[in-house]
Amino acid sequence: MDISGNFDTVRMQRLLMVRFGVQLTIDKMVAHNIAAGLSARATVFFADDGQLYCCIYGPSRLLLSDVKKLVTRIGLRPAKFFPPKGQPDYFDEFGRQKFKKMFPGFSRVTDRDIVFYRTLAPYSPALVRISEVKDGYIYQADSDSRSGWRVAAKCNYHQVEVADA
Repeated sequence: MDISGNFDTVRMQRLLMVRFGVQLTIDKMVAHNIAAGLSARATVFFADDGQLYCCIYGPSRLLLSDVKKLVTRIGLRPAKFFPPKGQPDYFDEFGRQKFKKMFPGFSRVTDRDIVFYRTLAPYSPALVRISEVKDGYIYQADSDSRSGWRVAAKCNYHQVEVADA
């Protein structure tokens, strides 16, 4: 019996609660601790709510823009980026502060103004709800591969949007 998998699941669930305030029970690990870049790692899993999630972590300082690129390169389409616990407007607030620092004369800052600046927010670890696995494969970084990526797991997933009646 492999208890290390259970230990990793409990650690991941605890990380999600402590860092993001999200109470998720991991139902199935799809890709665990795969290389997502030079120093970043990723874990892709199904939670008990039936949704697919990706958690990206590592010793390097990642920005929201880095996480967006990594999620795409792993072969996933993001649906939602979870902000740190207790900071629901984290990305927008960071973007506003950065924008005001760059353009101190602007008195009214709109959402369009901060689109780029919010991507500069530090974001590690990162939690992303996934809307789709693009081609049915999840990739991991591999410096020996011609493309720099190789298949880590096979997974067919497409989130179905349900309209409220």
